[in-house]
Amino acid sequence: MEVKKKLVMSFMTDLGRGVSISVDDPREDITEAEIKACMELIVSKDIFNHYDSSLVRAVEAKIVVTDTTEFDLVVA
Repeated sequence: MEVKKKLVMSFMTDLGRGVSISVDDPREDITEAEIKACMELIVSKDIFNHYDSSLVRAVEAKIVVTDTTEFDLVVA
């Protein structure tokens, strides 16, 4: 069994489209304030471009946990 975590930050572009940025394995002790500050910095510095549009607003952030169970199947 494998457990993976990722931080998913969602933004809105100046064209009204939603865009998400994911970060694998976020720190266990990351705070809401740190995430908010990071998202505000991404928007204010305009460092990402999505199909010639800018990220203009932070929408939401969440930690997504995926628990994967693999099966060893023998297929004849």
